[in-house]
Amino acid sequence: MPSDAPSATRVRTNVTSDIREAIMRGDFVPGQRLIEADLTEQFAASRGAVRSALLELAADGLVERVANRGARVRVVPLDEAIEIYEVRMAVEALCAAKAAERIGDAEAEELRSIGSDMRAAVADGDTMRYRQLNQRLHQRIREISGQRTASNVLERLRAQSVRQQFKVATMPGRPQVSLPEHLAIIEAICAGDAEGADRAIRVHLSSVMDAMRKASEN
Repeated sequence: MPSDAPSATRVRTNVTSDIREAIMRGDFVPGQRLIEADLTEQFAASRGAVRSALLELAADGLVERVANRGARVRVVPLDEAIEIYEVRMAVEALCAAKAAERIGDAEAEELRSIGSDMRAAVADGDTMRYRQLNQRLHQRIREISGQRTASNVLERLRAQSVRQQFKVATMPGRPQVSLPEHLAIIEAICAGDAEGADRAIRVHLSSVMDAMRKASEN
């Protein structure tokens, strides 16, 4: 019996990750009910594993439990999303500054390569590719920073505001606005300019918040 416990833990972890990724991709939209029987079939998991996953995702702020109605994807209103981004700004600025202090030649080359790929995606009008590179850039900055606690906090915050991020990312002309912001972040970090990296992240995320406000008006 004890040998089954690690396997059961892995199953719960996998189901939680699968549902989280589905929410972050937009497969499940804010306010959509998450029916345990349907999730059990979709993710080939036990009812118990799905129930545990929904409880964990509720603790992370992605899912909410509704009395007598089960679970649904949590709706994050604009004012809360702005608050989340204000916290993200402080933590991401820390990570960018630390990344600038720690970056090596190979990592600088990698960030500049991501920047070149972002330029190409914008030139090609490939919004989805640009969005993926955007996420990759922010992830690598967190990894280079070595700030594991900050990285965990940012992952949870990013998950909670994913719908607003998607709306902003798909706004017409948004990649053309954010590309120079991202390139400024890359150059500051690669130059070892901690203050410049901090400032560039704040400029970028302020721009994102302005775009979120505009998107909510439509």
